[in-house]
Amino acid sequence: MCIGSYAMIVNFDNVPGKVLSQNSCPALAAYRLSLKTSRYALLRRVSSWTYPDSLGTFFGVSSSPNKGGFLIPYLIMLIAEGMPLLYLELAVGQRMRQGSIGAWKIISPYLCGVGVASVVVSFFLSMYYNVINAWAFWYLFHSFQDPLPWATCPLNSNRTGYVEECEKTSSTQYFWYRQTLNISPSLEASGSVQWEQALCLTLAWLVVYLCILRGTASTGKVVYVTASLPYCVLIIYLIRGLTLHGAVNGLVYMFTPKLEQLSNPKTWISAATQIFFSLGLGFGSLIAFASYNEPSNNCQRHAIIVSLINSTTSIFASIVTFSIYGFKATFNYESCINKVILLLLNAFDLEEGSLTADNLNEMKDYLMTTYPQEYAQLAPQIKNCSLEAELDTAVQGTGLAFIVYSEAIKNMEVPQLYSVLYFFMLLMLGIGSMLGNTAAILTPLTDSKVIASRFPKEVISGVVCFMNCIIGLIFTMEAGNYWFDIFNDYAATLSLLLIVLVETIAVCYIYGIRRFEKDLYTMIGRKPNWNVAIPSMGCHTGAAGDQGLPRLCPGCDRAAGGSIHHVHTPGSTSDFYKEETEEGTSFNCCMKADSWTWEDLTLVTSDWALLEDSSNHYL
Repeated sequence: MCIGSYAMIVNFDNVPGKVLSQNSCPALAAYRLSLKTSRYALLRRVSSWTYPDSLGTFFGVSSSPNKGGFLIPYLIMLIAEGMPLLYLELAVGQRMRQGSIGAWKIISPYLCGVGVASVVVSFFLSMYYNVINAWAFWYLFHSFQDPLPWATCPLNSNRTGYVEECEKTSSTQYFWYRQTLNISPSLEASGSVQWEQALCLTLAWLVVYLCILRGTASTGKVVYVTASLPYCVLIIYLIRGLTLHGAVNGLVYMFTPKLEQLSNPKTWISAATQIFFSLGLGFGSLIAFASYNEPSNNCQRHAIIVSLINSTTSIFASIVTFSIYGFKATFNYESCINKVILLLLNAFDLEEGSLTADNLNEMKDYLMTTYPQEYAQLAPQIKNCSLEAELDTAVQGTGLAFIVYSEAIKNMEVPQLYSVLYFFMLLMLGIGSMLGNTAAILTPLTDSKVIASRFPKEVISGVVCFMNCIIGLIFTMEAGNYWFDIFNDYAATLSLLLIVLVETIAVCYIYGIRRFEKDLYTMIGRKPNWNVAIPSMGCHTGAAGDQGLPRLCPGCDRAAGGSIHHVHTPGSTSDFYKEETEEGTSFNCCMKADSWTWEDLTLVTSDWALLEDSSNHYL
């Protein structure tokens, strides 16, 4: 959405299914879901450099195009945007006990499209996101070679020199664009499916399917590993990164604020988008996971903890990243200086040691003045070496993981070790992200009685994974990277903003702020100060507030041509509403708020029969 980068804690109790209150209506007392879980904490992170899910948790800040001027807006947006919206989605999932579709349908039948939109966006994301795991598998398999295949350029067909395409770029870029992607010149030249990448993609989806095969409990245990192991690798990389030559240059670059960028709206938009994606807002995975929480779970505390852990992890990983940036930039800068010095020494027959990095600019001015014609002929070959320019031209997106890091790794001691550690970490993050994205799709499907009654969960999971794998083969074609960029830029950007906007309006106006506050008070024992958190939404519920009969039952809106009668069972904390429409009469079950009073009406036996047969059960 998340890991734009998040870690999510979801508590499970030792219950046979999604928790039903002890005071729920008798007609639903026997209703239980088949999912069996045990108590544990499920940690999930979401987003990537610019992709939503776990990867962005580690590279979100470092992938920003604004770099030094990004940290301040990032922290402000975390408080202003990230925490309130994360709290909202966790609370909705925990209160409604349903996936993204069911939760919003409970609030209002007209809002089920919001949940459908979340599932569609998650499906789009899953189609292309697992390709990153396929690339991680590809690099991981090649990390055991000595030397690393991206360490040097391959020889040409005559074995008399290096491949020309590789010499013009670099060995790491050649391995990425030619040997990994085999990228075509344009989108129109789609080419054929690369069978190596197709096999890696199939393996990635097989791993995801095996992880979710046994349900949420097994997924949570797997995510324990996928969430914890990357921290160990990051600590190793931090120790190694800080000891690299030039690491300080990268850290100075990271923490030096560029105040002029704060007046640039793009900086703030970038920060808001990164927070938005890193926490996984709008994908439905947060609602799906929170639906398994105990009703008394403190989702407010978890929202704060998750947000802080997510952003702290992102900043911590950025320190690692910028230390490697500094090493790479310093290495390239010094290599550039040495090439210029060697060129000038040979061209002007200067003494060895007369040219150094300290006096290079003075000597260039001297040679240009003394030998103007000779220097003019040589000028096109003399590069203007700049450390700042090297830091500013850092690669973003997928290049951050597969070009910059691989180039830094090849210059380290024992590069195979660091390569295996890094790409295994990348794979763990990607798998963790896919488990959350897939859960956002599967939870609404398994909550559907029509689908769940006909097909077991294993079949539903297998069909979803298989469909995504088949469609994902598009991204393994020669033009697949172009399609990847298109999906990454448009599949989950504006759509997520609209989804979360509708979610906020739905909770504040349709469900009602006061009603939602009472739900939160029932769950965690305190009410949020929504006038501060969401001042533009106000704190009212319109005509369905505390005046008259409260709109406690989800979906109790007056139907066209029908009437609604609230029925209270004497001696019970459960209430029902009876809706009479042209199609007939239906009964639905709701929880009664102790602070509200109802007109006592007798519930006759025939009404109970209708209630038990009703298919519209609301918890």
